[in-house]
Amino acid sequence: MKIPKRIASAVINSLKGGVVPRVGLPYITVGRDAEIRALLHDVDIIEEGGASFRFIMGKYGSGKSFLLQAIRNHVMERGFVVADADLSPERRLQGTKGQGLATYKELIRNLSTKTRPEGGALTLILDRWISSIQSETAAESGLDPADSAFGKLVDQKIYRVTGALSEMVHGFDFARLLSLYYKSSINGDDENKALVVKWFRGEYGTKSEARAELGVNIIITDDDWYEYIKLFAAFLQKAGYGGLLVLIDELVNIYKIPNSITRQYNYEKILTMYNDTLQGKASHLGIILSGTPQCIEDTRRGVYSYEALRSRLAEGKFAREDGVRDMLAPVIRLAPLSYEEMLVLIEKLADIHAGLFGYTQIVNQEQMVQFIQMEYGRIGADTNITPREVIRDFIELLDILYQNPQVKPESLLQAESFPFAKPQSEEAEAGGDFAEFEI
Repeated sequence: MKIPKRIASAVINSLKGGVVPRVGLPYITVGRDAEIRALLHDVDIIEEGGASFRFIMGKYGSGKSFLLQAIRNHVMERGFVVADADLSPERRLQGTKGQGLATYKELIRNLSTKTRPEGGALTLILDRWISSIQSETAAESGLDPADSAFGKLVDQKIYRVTGALSEMVHGFDFARLLSLYYKSSINGDDENKALVVKWFRGEYGTKSEARAELGVNIIITDDDWYEYIKLFAAFLQKAGYGGLLVLIDELVNIYKIPNSITRQYNYEKILTMYNDTLQGKASHLGIILSGTPQCIEDTRRGVYSYEALRSRLAEGKFAREDGVRDMLAPVIRLAPLSYEEMLVLIEKLADIHAGLFGYTQIVNQEQMVQFIQMEYGRIGADTNITPREVIRDFIELLDILYQNPQVKPESLLQAESFPFAKPQSEEAEAGGDFAEFEI
């Protein structure tokens, strides 16, 4: 494979560090065909004005983040806007000390488009919207932009968009701020544009501050931030994008919350999102949450501890038979990659590694097969080993062989350096048991 060294380096270094690369995913994507097809079906629905909600469930290192990143890159190529955030102790879906608003801020900060894939695309989106309306008006009317009649036609198009949003919850103020941004842009008032962007980012702490600077009597808060995500989705479609896809990872951080009441409030927010998307109360919006089996299925602390969610999400009796999977269910369970898929993956990695450092491949296919057999032959590997571990071990093998030409692959592969696979305790990863009180 001919891969630019910049991308090859990002792929190898990210995977060795145990994280998903932001670039180069098409070069290393293996398996997950059923999962990707299911999510792309959701994307089609979102593009046509619907909404979707999914959980991606898998063990640590099983490929959840990889799948999210692959979908993220694909939908941006299709003209969608993507907002992603990792939950943490400071970022939750609901909170009393700004944790919910912190998640909203992170999502808006990470707004990404095809031309701004690294995030920070809010201003670009707003300016592109105004520019596209002006271009459409010029093409349709044939008027000169300096003509006063041209300005009136643009105003009418702007108000048609904002008027449609006004009917939604909090839509009136959202539309008013969009109009204010447009007027500030026309008048060249960059300072006022920056204040509007500040409001959209959720950075106003008090209503009096927003009233003094913008003349609006509302701010985005912990309780209503999700309503503005729905508004953004509707606006983005009218601004010429396919829709909005929201990716929220590290759901385990809700599982970790020590106070049961606080956890329930967060699960209630998930229920609201779930109901909205499935009942048609949101449009052009997709939401994907990612977490481990325990943080979802644990009936004491996980998502399933909230009965209204458990009854909606739990598998039926037919999906439990013969290992068949229902990819149209709200929860997508990541199955382990097969030995053959892992072999194809490490073949790709060997090719990329050789191209990055400019050498002829050191490890042949027979030795790669031996490596896979060694990895999966360890005690406990059938239940505990993950793609992340296999990939890191293989890249380490390639690095050692490249830096030490006198060492032969077979000498390392026969050393049996990995006698057993350590179990990945989700309870330990999630922080174990907690007393039922806030710290």
